Amino acid sequence: MSALRLKCRDKVLDLSRPAIMGIVNLTPDSFSDGGQLYAGSRLSQSKTLVAIEKMLKDGADIIDIGGESTRPGAAEVSEQQELDRVLPILELIVSRFDTLVSVDTSTAVVMREATAKGAHLINDVRGLRRDGALDAVAQSGLPVCLMHMQNQPQTMQIRPVYQDVVAEVLAFLADRKQDCIDAGIAAEQIILDPGFGFGKTLTNNLTLFNAIDQFVASGHPVLVGVSRKAMIGQMLGTEGSSQRLIGSVTMAVLAAQRGAAILRVHDVLETKQAIDIWQAITIKEQD
Repeated sequence: MSALRLKCRDKVLDLSRPAIMGIVNLTPDSFSDGGQLYAGSRLSQSKTLVAIEKMLKDGADIIDIGGESTRPGAAEVSEQQELDRVLPILELIVSRFDTLVSVDTSTAVVMREATAKGAHLINDVRGLRRDGALDAVAQSGLPVCLMHMQNQPQTMQIRPVYQDVVAEVLAFLADRKQDCIDAGIAAEQIILDPGFGFGKTLTNNLTLFNAIDQFVASGHPVLVGVSRKAMIGQMLGTEGSSQRLIGSVTMAVLAAQRGAAILRVHDVLETKQAIDIWQAITIKEQD
């Protein structure tokens, strides 16, 4: 079922090679880059546009914007706060750049408003479990990424427990996929994300990572987001997200080798270069 081309409103996302999704956090408290796009207490539109322009120049295929931090322990934001952060930037991107825009949200009203303002994809860390989210996406006609998360951001890293993490995450995503199809969302518009770092220990994350091929076998494009996450710092024994660049790029390439269709990253240029090298070697080997 996994198509090499994903229909996104009036655009098509080519998945014949791994697509790079550049992360733009419109929040003051995201784990890696929270507040970087702010001038004092206000989100700076000029800083945000500069950051997006650089990502596109560096090779991003998709820009993923979000107005709610979902880092471990993050506080909830109101619907209005999320709307105020996301919609003005979405309108600016759509009017100034010829790119696909993904909106990272779990909130139905944000999904509806983002659809009206020109978003091309909905990326939901809660797998459309909030009230109204399933209907909002079904009515939008947009592709959706369903992610697995155990519990909520405030509590997800407090002793997460699984009997069989791969089987449980696969089962959750299969159930959510069926709910989507039952609601009228086309199967070929569904993307799956195992949810690395969302209610998982390091062992859970590594077990899931080594099972990416099982998620790919579902027939849906698989999105992998491990960029700068704590799991990389745990493996390297380093503190701070700024020291996770090499680990993030390495894991992006390894995810691509395992069949990931979309790589959600902070460091677009470095990831793009690494994927280009891997693909050049792979093509040469096939000649």
